Amino acid sequence: MHSTALRSTALALLVGLQPAQAADGLGVAFVHGTGAHTDALRDYWQPAIIDSVRQGLPDRRNYVVINCDFNQYMWKPKAAGCLAGQLSGFIESRGITRLVVITHSNGGNVVRWILSNPTYDRRYPKIIQTLQKVTALAPSSAGTPLADAVINGSTFETLLGWLLGLRNDAVRQQQVGHMATYNAQNLYGTGGRPALPTPFRVVVGSDVDSAPTDADSYCGGYAANLGLEFTRNWLSSCSDGFLDCSSQKAAGTVWFTDTARTHGAEPLSHNQSRRACFGLGTLLRNDLTQ
Repeated sequence: MHSTALRSTALALLVGLQPAQAADGLGVAFVHGTGAHTDALRDYWQPAIIDSVRQGLPDRRNYVVINCDFNQYMWKPKAAGCLAGQLSGFIESRGITRLVVITHSNGGNVVRWILSNPTYDRRYPKIIQTLQKVTALAPSSAGTPLADAVINGSTFETLLGWLLGLRNDAVRQQQVGHMATYNAQNLYGTGGRPALPTPFRVVVGSDVDSAPTDADSYCGGYAANLGLEFTRNWLSSCSDGFLDCSSQKAAGTVWFTDTARTHGAEPLSHNQSRRACFGLGTLLRNDLTQ
């Protein structure tokens, strides 16, 4: 009798827990930008921002940091194919029913490729169905003149190697004219094109601080911010050192421009928008369940 009662109690507890566990199927995926990564957690994002964001999950284990070769054109097997494989594996292995994707830079283009071409790969529809929203940090939706400079072989080729890589296909893709063609023919979400099937919400980086006496200039690495301050000379007055604000805003909708919500109204350089700078991690964390 006693053992039967215990078994009945245990069964009741298990049954009672199942709905709660199912309801906690929220997960977040971090999708890096240009580059071939095997440890994007440390090489691209850094643990501080990942750990900050995942604190907002009902189950803090429900996160994945994508590692793919985004030196390729966005539709290639090592780019969108790799991303689809890792997202599908994450959804299945963790029982994810609501997926939030946080992208940075060119990662937004790879995600838009999947969202815009659901019949291209049999894995895409399930990903799209599960995807609740995309938070695009400084996406290169309309490309950057710096990519044109690199491809054209100017002095930028050497100066921008740390930022873009040298003449790889992802850099070719992000030339302004090339992105205009892709947006007009292959991608959704820009003006005059069909809307994306899920919200694509943009965080815009608008400036670069690199004064050596300003402590904020050191968040994310002073050398990187100094380099982005230099490249701003070839961009508009509103830019994060890599992308004009207009490029970042070209697809989806603007969630906010950096200074509207960051601590101290600080701008986010292109490097800082992938790091735990000025409260960005907290903003992303609090938005997970919204």
